[in-house]
Amino acid sequence: MSRTARVIWDDALTSYNFGPGHPLAPVRVELTMALARELGVLDKVETAGCAPAGDDELAMVHERGYIEAVKRVSATGAPDLSAGLGTPDNPAFRGVHEASALIAGASLAAARAVWEGTAEHAVNVAGGLHHAMAATASGFCVYNDPALAIAWLLARGATRVAYVDVDVHHGDGVQAAFYGDPRVLTISLHESPRTLFPGTGFAEETGAEGTAVNVALPAGCGDAGWLRAFDAVVPPLLREFRPEVLVTQHGCDSHALDPLANLMLSVDGQRAAYAALHRLAHETAGGRWIVTGGGGYELVQVVPRAWTHLIAEVAGHPLDPATPTGEEWRRLARERTGETPPLTMTDGRNPEFRSLSGGYDPGDPIDRAIMATRNAVFPLHGLDPMP
Repeated sequence: MSRTARVIWDDALTSYNFGPGHPLAPVRVELTMALARELGVLDKVETAGCAPAGDDELAMVHERGYIEAVKRVSATGAPDLSAGLGTPDNPAFRGVHEASALIAGASLAAARAVWEGTAEHAVNVAGGLHHAMAATASGFCVYNDPALAIAWLLARGATRVAYVDVDVHHGDGVQAAFYGDPRVLTISLHESPRTLFPGTGFAEETGAEGTAVNVALPAGCGDAGWLRAFDAVVPPLLREFRPEVLVTQHGCDSHALDPLANLMLSVDGQRAAYAALHRLAHETAGGRWIVTGGGGYELVQVVPRAWTHLIAEVAGHPLDPATPTGEEWRRLARERTGETPPLTMTDGRNPEFRSLSGGYDPGDPIDRAIMATRNAVFPLHGLDPMP
């Protein structure tokens, strides 16, 4: 389906590093790019560099006082708890501003390529830092690159931008940035805030004219339940909203092996979601698709495989799930982490699901979550919440 796909990459994107033992280890992105290169995925895309986001660009989403605070921390490495830097989630480190601004610049480069038509799809796997707020770092995120990409599009004249977040955690920072703006439809599918950070993302959070959409799923839902929820909520809303651009965040911490969450998906289920979003980008947004990474804390078994599949899908050349990971990559993964890497690109799952159109079960917690969201927002879009 893709005509032109671009990967935004600079080796310096791995400088976003909160230190040893922190879950958001940059080796996950390094191993992703190495795997994509070994499997020939990068041969099927354009690769382009990026510049750091400037202060005026960062200020489209973040308060200038916060940007200055991040710069001070960056120069000294000293914590500033008022800015959210120096906490266990967001440790202070020298160079934090430069590293964060480069990730933001990569997502802005992706947005520019898609909006100006030099690429139909563009991906920044180092991005997806969706928890950062206007005046504080939060949840491993300093600058909110997906929100900045959306704000940049709006400043260039876009009137309808849709954002779909499939990270296991609620996309709270992006929702907050556009909660009162009906030009931006934000959809987040995540583990219930009753059991997982950040404690927001209930179905009742509906924003301006129903343009904040939250699907709060029970722990343990697995591929079939998650894909059933996605199918019941995302396609109808995107078809009704008809965005000019689709922006998606692909945290792969929904996987069963992820140490921080409990939704229990497989790489195969995640790959099915990527394919569905690719189809929807063409169906509803004229093919204009901006893609970011996000969370994902199983650094060897999950993130590199998931995001290599993502890049391959963006490129329009999806990988056979049975593809071997490659001996050179496995050697690199062992050297960099000491772990035994996976042999193939599949978890051996067949991610089928039953559509809600066949009826729903009010006793099923997944169906209750789906219907809570449909009841909260579908009527605001002129859609019937009943399947």
